[in-house]
Amino acid sequence: MQISQMLGRRRFMFGASSLATLALAGCATTDPGSIAEAREPIPTDVLSMYAALPDERFPIPAARIDLVDPKYWRQMVENTTGEPPGTIVVDTPDRFLYWCMPDGKAMRYGVGIGRDGFRWGGRGVIAYKREWPTWTPPADMIKRQPEVAQYRNGMPPGLDNPLGPRALYIFQHGEDTLYRLHGNLDASSIGQAVSSGCVRLLFQDVIDLYRRVPDGTRILVVQS
Repeated sequence: MQISQMLGRRRFMFGASSLATLALAGCATTDPGSIAEAREPIPTDVLSMYAALPDERFPIPAARIDLVDPKYWRQMVENTTGEPPGTIVVDTPDRFLYWCMPDGKAMRYGVGIGRDGFRWGGRGVIAYKREWPTWTPPADMIKRQPEVAQYRNGMPPGLDNPLGPRALYIFQHGEDTLYRLHGNLDASSIGQAVSSGCVRLLFQDVIDLYRRVPDGTRILVVQS
């Protein structure tokens, strides 16, 4: 279903870092299940788009896009959201994030979203952005998962950090929603509903989005 209809109704080295820490995160992933079977060879332009980023503060491995359904690879599409240029739209039912651009176009990214009970929707703004952010678990998560209490004063940035290389912070009515757009090393989770609420993109994708989006950008998160 196109998102405009819903509004009317309402990817150097994989395994360079342990994914175990991610299972602790407020924005973490869990095992999304079986991986899709092998597909046709991946086009060279797509491999290039998701190549390793050795010059980052913490060198990033090439994304395992062989684990990602091709429809979730980053691509330019028609803007079907009904929202104006300069807006982020997260289509949670279809697992897409759109960056609305001029001339009726949008850059579309595949995302992972929050599982039932850990979802946020509505309109807000990207109040600010951070490169290689510190992750601090919310108080309610510490109660739910005491093992994350060791990070109550913040987990340093790195490949193991649940927020990844970039995070964009969603506010609504001037208050922090505690929901983020951020990076995720586990490619198999893209297109899944497995996090504790945040919207997760492949590392290469969240870096691309980060470059495009200024502070104060409007965001619409559409739930089913």
